Amino acid sequence: MRGRVLIIAGSDSGGGAGIQADIKAVTALGGYAMTAVAALTAQDTHGVRAVMPVPPDFIALQMRLCLADIGADAVKTGMLASPEIIETVVAVLTELGAPALVVDPVMVAKGGQRLLEDRAVSVAIERLLPIATLLTPNTVEATALTGLAVDSVDDMRRAADRLLGFGARAVLMKGGHRAGPVVTDVLVTPMGEHTYTAPRIDTVHTHGTGCTLASAIACGLAQGLDAPTAVARAHAYVQEAIRTAPGFGGGHGPLNHAHTVRPFP
Repeated sequence: MRGRVLIIAGSDSGGGAGIQADIKAVTALGGYAMTAVAALTAQDTHGVRAVMPVPPDFIALQMRLCLADIGADAVKTGMLASPEIIETVVAVLTELGAPALVVDPVMVAKGGQRLLEDRAVSVAIERLLPIATLLTPNTVEATALTGLAVDSVDDMRRAADRLLGFGARAVLMKGGHRAGPVVTDVLVTPMGEHTYTAPRIDTVHTHGTGCTLASAIACGLAQGLDAPTAVARAHAYVQEAIRTAPGFGGGHGPLNHAHTVRPFP
């Protein structure tokens, strides 16, 4: 076991996304996962029924105890539902000196439910993005953050450049929401870009792909991989997890997080 990852995100009672998916992905890739639960959700493969945010002071306490005792080589954030929660997370990470920080800007659930308050978007842009090592928006999230339409790969590059301007050190634009037989993700950094492509898998069992990808990347960074290599491994991991999904539930089912047995390149 190598690479300590602190995950700050919401819990998914159905086990396919959120904290549950994060823990599974980090464990499958040989890392050690810790959590600061930022919200509780009642959900299944059909959607989110209810959300209960965790008080910011309790989120901060979870973070402080994990970081002071075990320590972290990377931090991953997911669902941070309110401005107060975002401010708290940023304050603790800034005070204690955040290691590599992967920010998954979770805004909308797979079933269409909003998971981020409207007023939290500007706080995320002003406070969270400037300390992000890597930001992992899909095209819908990128539009919400930048105001730019994201319909093509060139649009993805333009949105990534805008997000770099907000302070993120690297941006992985995820193309899964775009139509077409090939899914293209683009990693953009001030030094250049890397493109990752894969055939689109015809399945509804894609619940938790964003959470899983971001946590897999955070695990790679925690283990000392550079960003392009961490993304490449995470991308391959998620593709196989989708391809071998167990088919559970009557809606958007979970991935097969357990498939990896040789986690290191």
